[in-house]
Amino acid sequence: MEYLIKNKFAAVLLFLLVSANTMFAQTNRRLSLQEAVQLGIDNSKSLKVSSAKVDQADGALSEAKMMQYPDLKVSASYLRINSPNVDLKLKLGGGSDSSGSGNSGESPKINQVMYGMATASLPLFSGLRIRNGIESAKYLKKAAELDAQNDKDALIQNTIAAYYNLYKAQAAVKLVNENLRQAQQRVTDFANLETNGLIARNDLLKVQLQESNIELALMDAENNLKISNYNMDLMLGIDENTVLELDTTDIGRVPKIQPIEYWENSAMSSRSDYLALQQRQHASAAGVKSAKGEYYPSLALTGGYVAADIPNALVVTNALNVGVGLSYNLASLYKNESKVKQAKAQQTQLEWSAMQMTDGIKMEIHSAYQNYLESLKKIEVYQKAVDQANENYRITKNKYDNSLATTTDLLDADVAQLQAGINFEYAKADAVVAYNKLYETAGLINGMAPANK
Repeated sequence: MEYLIKNKFAAVLLFLLVSANTMFAQTNRRLSLQEAVQLGIDNSKSLKVSSAKVDQADGALSEAKMMQYPDLKVSASYLRINSPNVDLKLKLGGGSDSSGSGNSGESPKINQVMYGMATASLPLFSGLRIRNGIESAKYLKKAAELDAQNDKDALIQNTIAAYYNLYKAQAAVKLVNENLRQAQQRVTDFANLETNGLIARNDLLKVQLQESNIELALMDAENNLKISNYNMDLMLGIDENTVLELDTTDIGRVPKIQPIEYWENSAMSSRSDYLALQQRQHASAAGVKSAKGEYYPSLALTGGYVAADIPNALVVTNALNVGVGLSYNLASLYKNESKVKQAKAQQTQLEWSAMQMTDGIKMEIHSAYQNYLESLKKIEVYQKAVDQANENYRITKNKYDNSLATTTDLLDADVAQLQAGINFEYAKADAVVAYNKLYETAGLINGMAPANK
């Protein structure tokens, strides 16, 4: 009986383990930078918000255009009333009573009233407020579209940065793993030497300590890789358990770039945020004109139709009217000044904001340009450092084998070799990010293939 219970317990445990492995199974997916950018665009929640803002601006434009169409109003009423006392002063007949006075007649019995009317008003002139309102709405819609494009550019750059951050994490794990294998082999070799009495136990402890330190470094690197991979999955809208295999074929290429003046000129003509601010300036100018339009009268073409039915008293049909209406609010002569002042203040504010943004863009261009040049120099320096670290380790290893260097010297050379390799891989990734950052700062990233050029 006890045997059966143990077998059942083992079977259940095996089932749970298989189920857990199935539930948390990871899938691998090879991903190029172009695919990552496209997935980021397709699944971005921030771009969905930007799209909704564009739709909102389009609705505001439609509303402004509707102001030039006629207003149509239709109303009707049915009223049930009591029998009122009606005293008509008009004579209804030619007879006279016995006293010789006029016969006023019998009052009509009225207990209900029905009437309906339709009116139409077409604005002919409103101080150009309608036209300027439409122009302002057009500029604001274009500004919203440019804001959405700016958000898209920022998303592309963030995706590129995340892609190469993941590459750096993968490269670190790979290099630390290789170094750990060397450390483990070194521990094995030193253990054999210590057993044979060829080295002191202290030297064996040193290499064992370094092995432990490398294991800790590997744990940190793997943890960073898991976090970076998860964040990338979440950003791209794919399953969070997907292990991404990056395409790094062109990671080492370092394209040349145009002089800094080219990037500054491109930014002023291509930056979506700068162009959006210009559109808001145009909208503000139209807003000033619209505010000034309050000083002028409004002229409209009007028309209407009225029908009424008061049983036993009055019937009105086919009562049409058409004409021209003129209205002018005299209070606007002194009340509208504050609106014009606010509109002009907003216009001035946007003008200064444009100047401020121009300076900011130049600083961003200069910073991105210098950062890219620095990243290229770092690649050259770290490439030399890798060669130097490898050669230093080789020489130190030969000296150690010939008892001309200490174990500490050998371990230091090993650490320097690992650090140089990591720095070189990081530099290559940072150079690609800096290159694309320069394009984003100049407003050109959406028009380029997001890869190494």
